[in-house]
Amino acid sequence: MIFYVAVALIAAIVTFVLAIAIYRLSLKHRLYPKVRERDVHTRPTPRLGGIAMFLGVVIAFGIGALLPPLSLVYAEPGKILAVIGAASIIVVLGVADDVWDLDWLTKLAGQFIAAFVLAWQGVQLGAIPIPGGTLALISPTMSLVISVFTVVLVMNAVNFVDGLDGLVAGVAIIANGVFFIYTYVITYGPTEQSDYFNLASLVSAVLIGACLGFLPLNWHPAKMFMGDAGSMLVGLLMATSALAVTGTIDPARITGQGAVDSNQLLGASGLLPAFIPILLPFAVLVIPLLDFGLAVIRRLRAGKSPFSADRQHLHHRLLDMGHSHFHAVLILYGWTASASVGCFLFLVIADWWWPLIFTLAALAICTLVTLAPLSRRKRLEAAAQLAEDGPDTDPLDRFDPLDAAAEDAPEDIADDPEALDAYRRLHREES
Repeated sequence: MIFYVAVALIAAIVTFVLAIAIYRLSLKHRLYPKVRERDVHTRPTPRLGGIAMFLGVVIAFGIGALLPPLSLVYAEPGKILAVIGAASIIVVLGVADDVWDLDWLTKLAGQFIAAFVLAWQGVQLGAIPIPGGTLALISPTMSLVISVFTVVLVMNAVNFVDGLDGLVAGVAIIANGVFFIYTYVITYGPTEQSDYFNLASLVSAVLIGACLGFLPLNWHPAKMFMGDAGSMLVGLLMATSALAVTGTIDPARITGQGAVDSNQLLGASGLLPAFIPILLPFAVLVIPLLDFGLAVIRRLRAGKSPFSADRQHLHHRLLDMGHSHFHAVLILYGWTASASVGCFLFLVIADWWWPLIFTLAALAICTLVTLAPLSRRKRLEAAAQLAEDGPDTDPLDRFDPLDAAAEDAPEDIADDPEALDAYRRLHREES
């Protein structure tokens, strides 16, 4: 554990120092883009923090190679070099996009190249769990294809959710913190089925450190953004750690004291414990994947490219509902922690109903907190609609800003020219 903490601290310190240096250089040479219509921030802000995070990751990997206990990880240098090489491609691509605003097809092609570099060197899904707790080995070609698409999916999902100060860095710290503990438990628990020093744990520790080092400059109000280079780097490393751990764990052996008893959970098959290595990576990515899926569906239904930009992501919706920037970030942290910790507890607690109760209670609390502003906003809207019009009354007050998400005006105002004009003004301002 101490050696993982060491490389995480190295990544954090290097990232923090370099982020400050890049921030000052960006201000001096005005290396920041104009504020876009869909942006939440209101002043130009440097977005090259991904460079500092990348250098923190690379230096941490380099110093890790000098630590003898980590020699087991570096016994396969091809995988380490593949991670660094893929990260280099992503960071160059992200910086180019932050500076020149690349088209989505160019970005997607670069992402596939980086993902292929990883899979080509063996960082890929090598096995999948099936009922009965045994392993079903898949063909090398199928493994490579699934791994490449998984990496690209996670990179884009994390990139899509990067819209609020401190959101991606905090979500990554929570998710990878749970994932790191997971790899530690399956190593030192009763299963003892993987090396204590493994690539999945190392990547998780380094990424946690890089995000911790960058978060002070990215916390609201942010002095610097990680940009596409940083968000895609976070997604790449999260996907890497998830893929690296799936091929080293036999789900059939995740039973016994201190872990889930499959006979108590789902009979002799032990289906849920067997799927933990697959379910947990999805659980820690629940917010990015959900936001990505909703965005793709929304844009395809509108006849647009799934990679076109808009202002209807989950974090935008939270702000429109009335949450402050700080509260919106904390709410998304809460959803991430609830899903990832809840899934992890099914592995370490034998009585399955306790993890189930915890998960349901946590998700219920998150739901209540998320929807809390709606009742107040609807009360204000109803009061404004029932009040008599006066000389200073603005018809715009009759509508909740969330109504602007609709494409067509409600039927009850279609025949009221003044109200209809106010509704259309609202739609233009919020879209």
